[in-house]
Amino acid sequence: MSTANLTNPIFTDETAAREYLEAQRWPNEVSCAHCGSPEGITKMQGKSHRPGLFNCNACRKPFSVTIGTVYERSHIPLNKWLLATHLMTASKKGISAHQLHRMLVITYKSAWFMAHRIREAMGPSDKTPPIGSAGKHVEVDETYIGKKANRPVRHGTGHKRVVVSLVERGGAVRSFHVDTANIPTVTKLINANVDKASTLNTDEAGMYPPVGAEFAAHQVVHYGRDEYTRGTAHTNTREGSATPTSSPIKASLMNTRPPPHLISPLERTRRTAWSEP
Repeated sequence: MSTANLTNPIFTDETAAREYLEAQRWPNEVSCAHCGSPEGITKMQGKSHRPGLFNCNACRKPFSVTIGTVYERSHIPLNKWLLATHLMTASKKGISAHQLHRMLVITYKSAWFMAHRIREAMGPSDKTPPIGSAGKHVEVDETYIGKKANRPVRHGTGHKRVVVSLVERGGAVRSFHVDTANIPTVTKLINANVDKASTLNTDEAGMYPPVGAEFAAHQVVHYGRDEYTRGTAHTNTREGSATPTSSPIKASLMNTRPPPHLISPLERTRRTAWSEP
């Protein structure tokens, strides 16, 4: 779906959208979406069957191309699902449910449901390997966004929501909303997502040295001394990824709402933000 042509039939015609998905999912031969068997697949073509329905003779279950996907069991036309997916992945600053509601000509409730399903699908799975490896640099830094509920605005960052981002140079970006950026929280987050053979790069914040000692190396830059880079020690890649992290949240929410609404745009950011070598 590399084209930006919104008049592409897959975005306007449900049959074209279904055939496109079938070609993507089964480029060689159709296999059962339930048991995975490619043998004994029958295409149901009777008048009482909906288009795109298959039957597996191995497990004796009917299936279609949407089984096991975020498009499953939805009455919203498949072409609108594809268009929503395209808009959400192609928009650098994200897209709100209200904008989807207007562009797809569906109810706001349906657009909100679609957006959350698509964002959830963008999140890393339990099998996603940690970022970094031997010889790789991973930068870690925190960003403060919006305002916590029922907290007065004061000097500093105590009233803001915290997002901790992990950036592999030339690789993936992972961002997480946390209640507080402290040693236990940051240590648990980094250990769960970064390969211990990596070189960790952070600023001089006191929460990083304890976990940094567990990695191959820990390079620190001191912003308080106006030191922003020292050889390979810097967090400039992370600073550059701050815009792709915060812009989708601002574009999607305008005013940051309670945590569940903050998490979903971060899921999209993990897949669409990038870092330069």
